Amino acid sequence: MPIFEFRCAACGKLFEKLFGQADEKVEIKCPECGSEEADRVISRANSIMGRGKGKDTKLTTKSCGPGSSCHTLEIPGAGD
Repeated sequence: MPIFEFRCAACGKLFEKLFGQADEKVEIKCPECGSEEADRVISRANSIMGRGKGKDTKLTTKSCGPGSSCHTLEIPGAGD
């Protein structure tokens, strides 16, 4: 299920929306002001894929069960 990022045209709030299926009708509504006018934006994570890791970027790997592992990438400023 893809997650898309949007920016509210009214207040500028950046928010995410989860889509179940490509043809699914999903209400895009700003959680901050309730406006239904939002523009889809390129996620920060997508814009850095394929580049070298910065000095403050940290990749953590842990076990997620037998025979599998999960990765967490901490990107400075991504939570701003």
